[in-house]
Amino acid sequence: MESITLDVSVFGNLTNQKLYQLCQINKDIQIERTYKGDLIIMAPTGGGTGRKNIRISARLDNWNRKNKLGVAFDSSTGFTLPNESMRSPDVSWIKAERWEQLTEEEQEGFAPICPDFVIELMSPSDSLKKTQEKMQEWMENGCRLGWLIDRKNENVYIYRANGSISVLESFNGVAPGEDVLPGFELDLRELK
Repeated sequence: MESITLDVSVFGNLTNQKLYQLCQINKDIQIERTYKGDLIIMAPTGGGTGRKNIRISARLDNWNRKNKLGVAFDSSTGFTLPNESMRSPDVSWIKAERWEQLTEEEQEGFAPICPDFVIELMSPSDSLKKTQEKMQEWMENGCRLGWLIDRKNENVYIYRANGSISVLESFNGVAPGEDVLPGFELDLRELK
């Protein structure tokens, strides 16, 4: 099922606090907010996507616990970006020094910070164009490295802070963490 976008401008400005409360009341629904203030309602993922997402999350968490360089997050975590959107990547990571600059209150809500690293894992119903636009938004708001994983076509689009994008055109290799996640690699064969 594709996501649904709701124009809620008739209700006025939906503050970060009100958005957080709305999401807490509706925990069974994944909600994001665009920079325009529209709400995006997303259906839960299916079993195939969920299984692959947990593998990716576990790999990143294991690397992070070993290296102790930052904080890893799952797909339920929302971040308030500099452009005022609130987005939730499938997997994310923030360098420890940046995360520790936030107050405890900021860390508990939709943290006002853009992750250093994000992964968007496409479900079969996701639009490549819309997911590429979301990746571009991550990069424009300060993300340093992003992977868009297109399961259907077995492509991984690697987005970098310098604006470059490269594509791994099969799931037979590894996706590197580059200088953002030194020593981290994801064996893409696990996603087949």
